[in-house]
Amino acid sequence: MLFAKSSDRPVDEAQVLEWLPGRAPGGSVATTYLTIPDAGASAALGSRPTWMWGLEHGVNERRVAIGNEKVWTVDDPHAAPEALIGMDLVRLGLERATTAEEAVDVIADLLDAHGQGGSGEEGADEPYWSSFLVVDPDGGWVLETSGRSWVAAPVGAGAAISNRLTLSTEWTRSSDEVEPGADWDERRAPAAPTGIADHRLAATRRCIATGASVTPQHAVAALRDHGRGPWGQPGSTGDPTPVPDGVRDDWSGVTVCMHVRDYQCTTASMVADLPADPAEPLRVWAALGTPCSSVYLPVAVLDDGAVVPSVLGDVGAWRSFSALSRAVEQPGQEGSDALLAIRTSLATVEAAAWADAEELWAARAGADRWRDAAAGWDRLVRGAVADVLSATSAPRPSG
Repeated sequence: MLFAKSSDRPVDEAQVLEWLPGRAPGGSVATTYLTIPDAGASAALGSRPTWMWGLEHGVNERRVAIGNEKVWTVDDPHAAPEALIGMDLVRLGLERATTAEEAVDVIADLLDAHGQGGSGEEGADEPYWSSFLVVDPDGGWVLETSGRSWVAAPVGAGAAISNRLTLSTEWTRSSDEVEPGADWDERRAPAAPTGIADHRLAATRRCIATGASVTPQHAVAALRDHGRGPWGQPGSTGDPTPVPDGVRDDWSGVTVCMHVRDYQCTTASMVADLPADPAEPLRVWAALGTPCSSVYLPVAVLDDGAVVPSVLGDVGAWRSFSALSRAVEQPGQEGSDALLAIRTSLATVEAAAWADAEELWAARAGADRWRDAAAGWDRLVRGAVADVLSATSAPRPSG
């Protein structure tokens, strides 16, 4: 099973990748807004906006992966008191579940017990409901929510989510108050344009339509989509597709690799290969910032913990990648030239890291070898980013 997820957030909101050790049950746990009883936790690798407790996406030591997206429905989230937000539910699902189906149960029980509520953005009145993609090596679920209500459907051969409801009458599980056979799409907020999600949803669905032949490299290329199709497989400069010139009337400028200038953009990304054979290693790659101007670095999830390249957990590094993203968003040829320069510089580093990691995974290497490799990737990435910041008209990182 292959899991791929990007996080679209406010342009200046830093996000870091963290290894969260397991813990025993007992006492309480303080989520973003709500303190709840602590049921204990499996260890997990997750991408976290620095101001909140929850995660945008992640994978746990049991090989369960979860990501969420904002959705709008007829139920007004502003009317809900502060409770759990979607990102809290991602983290709690990873902490408490050993399978994808169990994660659906965990999230459903938490919705029933505590509900959703509270702003999903720091310093803004921006509450919303969530859609979740929940997978494990054997399958998975799409789970869509509206307040405490929810429906879910198996992913089958593959599934994609975006900022809209998708399950209609195809769901197979639901909260008790949902009528049998109800059309879930009727919950969609009429004033919320689906075009903001439709183009991206079509792009990611094209990727999964190829079925078992989809590789991590294909997933990375799809996550770099600027509206003209996948490009930029790891190690390839190819012919970089420029950033869209704007949102456009039909929303086609809101792409998988998001660049809505001065508002929101992709701020982090992850690809995870979840093999069913427990003897095969869990393989993860993660990037900071917009995928087009970043590098996907391997992360080792081992029996005794994880080896995360330090650059992926560094707010300063995130701000450097954010500066690269602003460079490729410049109008016309200036942005295109910046994108080509960035990809030319980072592609070599990305290719080397992927090749090194494949050797380490094949050799079932231990933590020491992974730490040595990760330290080398850190040096290469930081050096390449510094060089390209100096060589292009990218704005200097701030904060």
